[in-house]
Amino acid sequence: MTFDWWTFGLQTINVLVLFWLLSRFFWRPVAGMIERRREQAQALLDDARAVRDAAAKALAEAKKRNAGFAEERELILQQARSEAAEAGRALLAQAEAEVAVLREQAAAARAKEHDEAEKAWSGRASRLAIEIAEKLVSRLDATAVREAFLQWLAEQIVALPSDARGKIVDGGGPLEITSAHVLTAEEQAHIHATIRAALGQAAGISTPEIVFRADAALIAGLELRTPHFVLNNSWRADLQRILAELQHD
Repeated sequence: MTFDWWTFGLQTINVLVLFWLLSRFFWRPVAGMIERRREQAQALLDDARAVRDAAAKALAEAKKRNAGFAEERELILQQARSEAAEAGRALLAQAEAEVAVLREQAAAARAKEHDEAEKAWSGRASRLAIEIAEKLVSRLDATAVREAFLQWLAEQIVALPSDARGKIVDGGGPLEITSAHVLTAEEQAHIHATIRAALGQAAGISTPEIVFRADAALIAGLELRTPHFVLNNSWRADLQRILAELQHD
């Protein structure tokens, strides 16, 4: 077998031409296309990174805003709880004040009812005492009762200081004797003489004028009225004094 240099040379030239053609019309366009695709891919990656960074920044800002919202919400809740607690305390204080007022009103009402009840019972007791006294007097000797009260009145006059007895004598006005019943002339004369004796005056010495009047409310007894003072000497006065002592107790 012989080696043909012309054939080898022609084939070499064909290969070189093929490489040139491939380089000229294939490899360079393909490389350029690949480069453009790489650049486009890089641009897409850069855009994606930018979008990712923007998203991360937006997420961070959203988290920050959410944190701010959470803090603001907590502040609002704390303020609402504080206002609710303050309103609750105010309502409780108002309720306590209203309860205190109601208690005071109830206590005042009970006290008023108690006073009214006491007054009512006192009135009943007074009327009952008067009725009892009147019934007892009706069973006693009227003359003996008047004589007893007359002696008590004389003892009261004797027990007065001398200047008080002097005012009775020189008072310049008549004395008033009130009895439970109308007195006869004889009874009036007897009372006049007893009072003159109690004042320490002799029979011939002038005595103050005495005016007699009747008042059934006395029940029994005699009362002496002067321009300066009154000597209460009757069952009415005794009953009033006893009733006052009972009410005080």
